[in-house]
Amino acid sequence: MTTPRRRTLTLRSPEETAAVARRIGQALTAGDVLLLSGGIGAGKTHFARALIHALQDPPEDVPSPTFTLVQTYDTTAGELWHADLYRLTGPGEIEELGLPEAFDSAICIVEWPDRLGDLTPPQALSLSFETLAEEDARALTLSWTAPRWDTLDTGAACAF
Repeated sequence: MTTPRRRTLTLRSPEETAAVARRIGQALTAGDVLLLSGGIGAGKTHFARALIHALQDPPEDVPSPTFTLVQTYDTTAGELWHADLYRLTGPGEIEELGLPEAFDSAICIVEWPDRLGDLTPPQALSLSFETLAEEDARALTLSWTAPRWDTLDTGAACAF
């Protein structure tokens, strides 16, 4: 069994959050899965938008998939799926969306990944957002077991 690894960053502004999202976005390839967790308003969708914009040329509108459940994008790195599972109640609904297949063939960003249950890809990078007392500041904890993420660089001050 692979030992879980973890790194926590303090992001002091929405701009810092977007900068980390862009850095991570540039490293993504088909089959990469990011699992974004945290409370409502913690920064998950802001992070996802910044990451998606970093992979678009030119950047397009990136609506929250809260009501559509999944938005797909053609990006410079390949197909990208952005899913918001908040409104789902079980794994059957996730399978109906086609997410398990997308995990193998596309870049996937999943908000509310606790809904995945046994469908959670073991190679995923988990990103947990937490609001801090300082206005606009967030703690971002990255955790993973797959060696693929060991060399991920989130920025000059935050390299793993």
